Amino acid sequence: MSITVVIFTPKDDENIKDCIKSAQLLTQNIILVFPTSTFVETVRESGIKQVKTDWVLILDADERLTEELAKEIKEILRFAQDDRVGYYKIPRKNIFAGVKWLKHGGWWPDYQIRLINRKYFIGWPKRIHSTPQIKGNYGYLKNPLIHYFHGDLNKMVEKTIVFEDIESDLLYKAGKTANTPIFFRKYFAELYRRMFKGLGFLDGTIGIIESIYQAFSKTITYLFLYEKNRSL
Repeated sequence: MSITVVIFTPKDDENIKDCIKSAQLLTQNIILVFPTSTFVETVRESGIKQVKTDWVLILDADERLTEELAKEIKEILRFAQDDRVGYYKIPRKNIFAGVKWLKHGGWWPDYQIRLINRKYFIGWPKRIHSTPQIKGNYGYLKNPLIHYFHGDLNKMVEKTIVFEDIESDLLYKAGKTANTPIFFRKYFAELYRRMFKGLGFLDGTIGIIESIYQAFSKTITYLFLYEKNRSL
């Protein structure tokens, strides 16, 4: 089967062994790529271009393949008749701190573009949270990736400071501004979206914590933006 798994990981990531083990459920063709910045989008295009097989599956170090997902991918690639399919979207189970699957608050099914037909791949913009440019049609897989995110609150805050600073840079370069009304609007809009509209409270205490935290994270972006504008 013509497929390679490309895993993006920091060099000292403690999760990489388990990630590789799960990838071997699908193939022995595995490439490790070490991002040179704090987010993986900067090197995903170069990682994909190292692949020699027809198909590539993208994984991050904190994600896992399951036997069911590996079997589904094998079946799809073995019997695929339409070679115009450029990619498949895979649902992702987000497991908070290794203990709670978040089913609400916008966390499920959290489809990710991860299975890519390399001949239709165009490029991957070097922006945080960007999506790849791929020609052709697309499909959806049934079985999910497992994503172990937010190991603890300390790591959550550290990650937020880095990522939201990057987001604020993008807003700053686009000429956006921030003020006190925007701080409140962003916080309460995100809290409402996660906890009430997305029913995050149905995931119990963890769902409520995550909803509040996402509102905090969104607000931090605009606090950073406010600071950058004041430095003029």
